[in-house]
Amino acid sequence: MQPGYPQGVSDKSKVVAGVLQILLGAFGVGRFYMGDTKTGVIQLIVTLVTCGFGGIWGFVDGILILVKGGVDGQGRPLRD
Repeated sequence: MQPGYPQGVSDKSKVVAGVLQILLGAFGVGRFYMGDTKTGVIQLIVTLVTCGFGGIWGFVDGILILVKGGVDGQGRPLRD
């Protein structure tokens, strides 16, 4: 184990996070679910500033979460 990284796997699901991002990613819902509040707020602001076009970022992010996985707010990998 590397120092500075929490041990174990997250209690958050990769599938749930990915689907939330695909469906509601314009509002950063999947990122909020994962505990990544900073990115969730940025996605929400980008969507509002671009009159909705920034929602594409959330959709693509959801697909990437489903394919590659991700980490939760504590840096632990999402469970399958």
